[in-house]
Amino acid sequence: MKVSIITSSFNNEYTIGDTIKSVINQSYSNIEYIIIDGKSTDKTIKTIELFKDKIHYFLSEKDKGVYYALNKGLSVATGELIGFLHADDIYANKSIIENVVKKLEEEKTDSIYGNLLYVDKSNTKIIRNWISGKYNYNKIKTGWMPPHPTLFVKKNIYDKYDGFDTSFRIASDYDLILRFLGKHKISVSYIDEVFVRMRLGGISNKNISNIIKKTREDIKALKKNNIGGVYTIINKNISKIPQFFIPKK
Repeated sequence: MKVSIITSSFNNEYTIGDTIKSVINQSYSNIEYIIIDGKSTDKTIKTIELFKDKIHYFLSEKDKGVYYALNKGLSVATGELIGFLHADDIYANKSIIENVVKKLEEEKTDSIYGNLLYVDKSNTKIIRNWISGKYNYNKIKTGWMPPHPTLFVKKNIYDKYDGFDTSFRIASDYDLILRFLGKHKISVSYIDEVFVRMRLGGISNKNISNIIKKTREDIKALKKNNIGGVYTIINKNISKIPQFFIPKK
């Protein structure tokens, strides 16, 4: 099974190298790696070019944001399975893709997801521990969602139900999850393993203004997909609290 991994980048000169290495060093060999850059003005492109023999498709041009970039990646992807890894993030170990494919083939499912760690910018301190837990439809209605960077979905699902709705500036990933898992009820499996280490500082939690915008877009996504309501958002935010309590080793 070919797996397409799509990375979007814009001025990520300090982190893009780690992201690329975490993909190209995976133990699974049949990976198509796609990078879509928003015309970076720092040293991001120079870093990407250092790995050009390991990157199957690279495009750098101005766009209107991350979801436009991800849709561009989807449009050129040829893998049977699609995953996204942003330019601040890394896979937690070298066996992630191998484990995902094995589980997917065993369970004959449309999608698969795992756990995620939020880390500081140096990738040395764990800030949040997002343990997803097993999925069921009722969880979606009460605010549950898997971490989007850990979600792998078959390409035929994107072909059938479309990619990211770019009318959302911050919450298009949430809309996509609601659409796939909630509205269309695609089959999904869970691996209780950390897939991704994500550096803090994403657009949705960058500042108070963006948090408010994100909440409004989350409500819009729920209405669009006819799932839940304001109580869903309240539960969604409350559910994040335990993620900050990191067990001491």
